[in-house]
Amino acid sequence: MHELSIALGIVKIAEDETAKAKAEKVTKIELIVGVLSGVEIDSLEFVWSSAVKDSVLEKAELEITKVLGKGKCADCDTEFEMENIYDVCPKCSSNFKGILQGKELRVKALEVI
Repeated sequence: MHELSIALGIVKIAEDETAKAKAEKVTKIELIVGVLSGVEIDSLEFVWSSAVKDSVLEKAELEITKVLGKGKCADCDTEFEMENIYDVCPKCSSNFKGILQGKELRVKALEVI
């Protein structure tokens, strides 16, 4: 379960940014997670309380925005939605594609006091 290490990395980012802002704690954190990022959102939420214990995020509200996957076929230029990294083009069944969105994993915002 790599979601725990991801959550701990997010805690580190929040602590660094909170220190830069000379704030004491975070009241809300907003994350962007793409469906093709390899992160299971349910697992991330499961480990969240353990990861943020005794940190600036312990009492923070967690908000996760899920980004749908989108690809573009390298053979026929069709843009299509993707649920999995290995999805094929629905028009020509090609495996060759570029990922346009869905691999995101980032901290969008922190509200601090």
